[in-house]
Amino acid sequence: GRVKMSAEEILVRAVELGKNFCLYFDELECDAFCKEMTLQRVLRNVNSQLLVVRPDLNVAAFENVTDQEMQSGKGMHFSIHYYKTTKPSAGMPVAFSVQVEDKSYYMCCERERGKMIVRFKEGEVPKEIAGESNIIFFKRTFTSCCSNAFKFEYSMEQGMFLAFEEEGYLRKLVLKKMTEDEVDETMKMSL
Repeated sequence: GRVKMSAEEILVRAVELGKNFCLYFDELECDAFCKEMTLQRVLRNVNSQLLVVRPDLNVAAFENVTDQEMQSGKGMHFSIHYYKTTKPSAGMPVAFSVQVEDKSYYMCCERERGKMIVRFKEGEVPKEIAGESNIIFFKRTFTSCCSNAFKFEYSMEQGMFLAFEEEGYLRKLVLKKMTEDEVDETMKMSL
């Protein structure tokens, strides 16, 4: 007679074999991310300032950058890593890394004294991520009529977006809560 397949066996049927030989399954509960491509970009805020990472000072801020400084490009040329996900998400899952001198740093978020802080840590972003990750952000268009500008929502806390905050003379990269129906220009970024 015929062998009857159990429901469990059907559950892990691969529905797609993507690039990098990543398997995608339907019906699986947890989030899983698989790196699909990487683009090199600079990140600009609404004032056309560039995001510059200075690991020695433990700071990332938007600054006015001359063409000459941009050529040398220390801490301002980002790799944006695009991930495929097993679950429909609130945007395109991305992770950020940046080269400074001969070291690579990845962007992540950590809770410190009850506040979410954006950090850059030495290391590479993983090719695959099983479950939640503090390095994943969802890239979304800033507004429906502004398709060439974006906002980046932190994947582990809904409504928290990358933004800048004035701190003395610095325009520091922070995570900021978006209030209902508010268009917050500090969250607007172009690539």
